Amino acid sequence: MSDDPALPNPSPFHDMLCFDVYAVNLAFGRIYKPLLDPLGLTYPQFLVMMVLWASDHHSVGGIGDSLGLDSSTLTPLLKRLEAANLVTRKRDMRDERRVIVSLTPQGAALHGQSERVRTCVAGNTGLNQETAQALREQLRRLRHRLQQPSQD
Repeated sequence: MSDDPALPNPSPFHDMLCFDVYAVNLAFGRIYKPLLDPLGLTYPQFLVMMVLWASDHHSVGGIGDSLGLDSSTLTPLLKRLEAANLVTRKRDMRDERRVIVSLTPQGAALHGQSERVRTCVAGNTGLNQETAQALREQLRRLRHRLQQPSQD
């Protein structure tokens, strides 16, 4: 039985770290959605925009590397951002195989509202900055480990 009275009785998943990570991801989604809806963004689109707000003009591959996504996942997402007039996609003049994604003025203007989203979500976690940083580091180490070839 759980030591935390706020938590339900153990389920078949109570020993599965992957389930807890999945459940936390869903909870984050529920927090982000009402904050991103007024911006006209989904969470994956928000992540792409964050990459571009940090440094404009990235290749599709560069964005994919930053987010751990492949181009087949990114392309439809980028098409929707382009249809919303938030980004442009243009072939690289030096290498026609590369597509460069850039912010439009409308996309750049959303940056000012993004900090409010991040602040609200951070506040909802109930974690102080130090604890949040330690958790991020643990999760990054876990992700890195899980991305390594199996040692079986």
